[in-house]
Amino acid sequence: MYSKKLARLAFGLLAESTFKCPLTRSVSSVRTLCSWTVCLHHRQKNPLSEGFSRRLTRLNVRTVSQTTLDPAEVRKFQAMASKWWDLQGEFAALHSMNDLRVPFIRDNLLNVHGILQLGKPLAGLRILDVGCGGGVLSEPLGRLGADVRGIDPVEDSVRTAELHSSYDPDLWERVRYQACTLEELAEEELEGFHAVVASEVVEHLADLDAFASCCQQVLKPGGSLFITTINKTNLSYVFGIVAAEQLLRIVPSGTHDWEKFISPEDLERLLESFGFYVEAIRGMMYNPLTGAWSWQQSTAINYALHAIKRKEEPQPGQVWAESENLDEPGRATNYS
Repeated sequence: MYSKKLARLAFGLLAESTFKCPLTRSVSSVRTLCSWTVCLHHRQKNPLSEGFSRRLTRLNVRTVSQTTLDPAEVRKFQAMASKWWDLQGEFAALHSMNDLRVPFIRDNLLNVHGILQLGKPLAGLRILDVGCGGGVLSEPLGRLGADVRGIDPVEDSVRTAELHSSYDPDLWERVRYQACTLEELAEEELEGFHAVVASEVVEHLADLDAFASCCQQVLKPGGSLFITTINKTNLSYVFGIVAAEQLLRIVPSGTHDWEKFISPEDLERLLESFGFYVEAIRGMMYNPLTGAWSWQQSTAINYALHAIKRKEEPQPGQVWAESENLDEPGRATNYS
């Protein structure tokens, strides 16, 4: 009874804060102060020399460990490796989140690539699911026709994912799992994927610079990066840790570390410094009474982000050579 009252109180406060904090934006249409170029412009107003200012372009306040793996996080998820498909357990909110994140990924990929096959709209696309856990997100993406590779450093979670997917013949040829880190895969899969998905993952990583760099390496030019994560605000501490972990027990206590949360603005700056541009950011909210997620104007707690890896600009010599080819009779232009 008391947990339901706490849930109603928490949800009411969150709804009020959402009304007061409309932060949702489509980044492709409106560039705001969080743009990397704008931030660089503001930084150059400081009394620093121009040369030193350039060296700050890729500076990040985080300690660079050159690995995404945090051993403490691995131990947390090792203890829960057999519970991924308990729909009433610790991962119930992740299962419910599929109602938002699967259409978010599907629709944005269709905007980029168009409908490839009726009934299997993502057929022909290779998707990397980073931190796949038990395959909660990998499986529905595979059922949409995508060729999905799920990776996770917790081997027991990968075994759970393999066992569960083995019951569905439709997934046998489409979804594969591998126990490894992102940086290990990046060494063998250079520009091999049309999309990378990291849902509820970045807040558990040791080094976001290493993460962004590896995503840039494994994505094809023009490829998509999808992230869902938690904002670093006072509200996210109250609702994401105090309420979710300590009061309502939606997830186990100690699942999250507020210091690892990141704001949409900081995440956009990081990604742009590694050759991405952010296409869209949308706020998300979880209702503990109904167990359902919904899109919200506010990004104060949870949000989803879609970024695209920039394509290399053609060199002046290449442009001139291609224009010459167009004038030569009998020579076809290669658009691959």
